Amino acid sequence: MRRTERLFQIIQLLRGRHRPLTAQALAAELETSVRTIYRDIAELQAQRVPIRGVAGVGYCLEKGYDLPPLMLTPAEIEAAVLGAQWASTRGDLALARSARDLLNKIRDVVPSHLRSLILESTVMAVNQSGLVSDQLELGKIREAIRHREKLKLRYADHLGMVSERVIWPICVAYFEAVRLLVGWCELRREFRHFRTDRIQQVDFLAQTYPAETQSLLRAWREEEKRKNACLAFHSLGLESEFLS
Repeated sequence: MRRTERLFQIIQLLRGRHRPLTAQALAAELETSVRTIYRDIAELQAQRVPIRGVAGVGYCLEKGYDLPPLMLTPAEIEAAVLGAQWASTRGDLALARSARDLLNKIRDVVPSHLRSLILESTVMAVNQSGLVSDQLELGKIREAIRHREKLKLRYADHLGMVSERVIWPICVAYFEAVRLLVGWCELRREFRHFRTDRIQQVDFLAQTYPAETQSLLRAWREEEKRKNACLAFHSLGLESEFLS
């Protein structure tokens, strides 16, 4: 167990205890030496964690102390770093900027002994494929989704055929090379996927669509599950048996 994880676990072990824990008990629980526990307790006390030691009795955490709302474990910090790295290279400009701001905020609120997980991260998101560029302001589209605003698209399909349709946008899916705008299409009366690099024009309509976004998302996910199930059965030659 790395030291940063061990320091976090010491706090967790002391929280909510009605009786002090000895250094020996902490060492046994964390599978380390008593001397290491002494050093870790000193480090936590230097970080202003209110741990009190009673000779011959053990350590306790002062009543009323709690971890900050954003007290993350080392693994959670690494997950946030990895996700933010991916978003900073694969997201749109606004999302990339927000990803960098997120890392700065996490760095400012986590204890100093955890900051190396951000400043000297040992995880990385590798970019191996070229991202197809588009001219859309995806930040404005995400805002339209939050406000349930209809969009009018001028869209060219894979054959180059251009059409115009009004959609109820519900999410943006970010892939390695492309991005998809998912929405309910008023023209087709079904959910449709639109590659953002093929959208030639977007008009933000001053109209709110009637359904809740979350209910549309659930319906879309269920539909995708059914489609994937049918494809799986078809590929196994079981479709006729499944439908009989």
